Amino acid sequence: MNGSRIAAVGHYQPAKVLTNEDLAGLVDTSDEWIRSRVGIRTRHIAGPDEPVDELAAHAAAKALAAAGLAPADIDLVLVATSTAVDRSPNMAARVAARLGIPQAATMDLNVVCAGFTHALATADHAVRAGGASRVLVIGADKMSEVADWSDRSTCVLVGDGAGAAVVEAAGEPAIGPVLWGSVPEMGNAVRIEGSPPRFAQEGQSVYRWATTQLPPIARRACERAGLEPADLAGVVLHQANLRIIEPLAEKIGAVNAVVARDVTESGNTSAASIPLAFSKLVEQGVVVTGDPVLLFGFGGNLSYAGQVVRCP
Repeated sequence: MNGSRIAAVGHYQPAKVLTNEDLAGLVDTSDEWIRSRVGIRTRHIAGPDEPVDELAAHAAAKALAAAGLAPADIDLVLVATSTAVDRSPNMAARVAARLGIPQAATMDLNVVCAGFTHALATADHAVRAGGASRVLVIGADKMSEVADWSDRSTCVLVGDGAGAAVVEAAGEPAIGPVLWGSVPEMGNAVRIEGSPPRFAQEGQSVYRWATTQLPPIARRACERAGLEPADLAGVVLHQANLRIIEPLAEKIGAVNAVVARDVTESGNTSAASIPLAFSKLVEQGVVVTGDPVLLFGFGGNLSYAGQVVRCP
């Protein structure tokens, strides 16, 4: 075994749906204003009795079932999140407890919107190095809990949810080499700060950086996988804003790829956005087993990470 692969994926969203019309009753906004600026129509909002680890556990259970595995088959749990309320136990330990996973190593990663792709790379490295045989990788965030519901520029963006993947050893690598990094001098452009913590961002700065600087970085991730962008069957970018996703996918050159646009239904779910959108594409049969798909996260810190994976 000299590589790893995604064996299965799963996702979960809370039942409550918040529409643009609902938001217009809370702040000075409208459906037209929101759609024209970010492309979002709806988002799912977790209740006060639905913590982050519960969202994560639901998605993880679906991924385990799809892989045909038992909780005891997992020896490492990685949860990407930036909305954990407590410092300890971490979300990964709480997910392991909820699912009955015995003796697994449990770690959280906080790389905000790029968290899942960082966690996926960490799982790939752990498996290839022999440190784990099967890894549960989860992206989960409850952004509604850190939203400023009086700020119409940010509260219209956020949603809650989780997505998960089971990563296991494989004879042929099916998770490509990661290309990751950050722009520390722009680290404050996306932030969750204060007490209580609140989400804020410099939207125009992030937009300019993402649409101009990310395309060549994403193309290099394809090169590391030995592919041209035109070879991709799918592109799943962080679901931040449709006005970022569509031009970015075009500039990457993925002319034959299906581009995930789950942001329109789910809003910005931070670390959950990529696995949530990817799992939906797989579930819908839009991409099929063996298809190459670019996963690329970017956002807080200004961190980024991307890799080409083969669909389970």
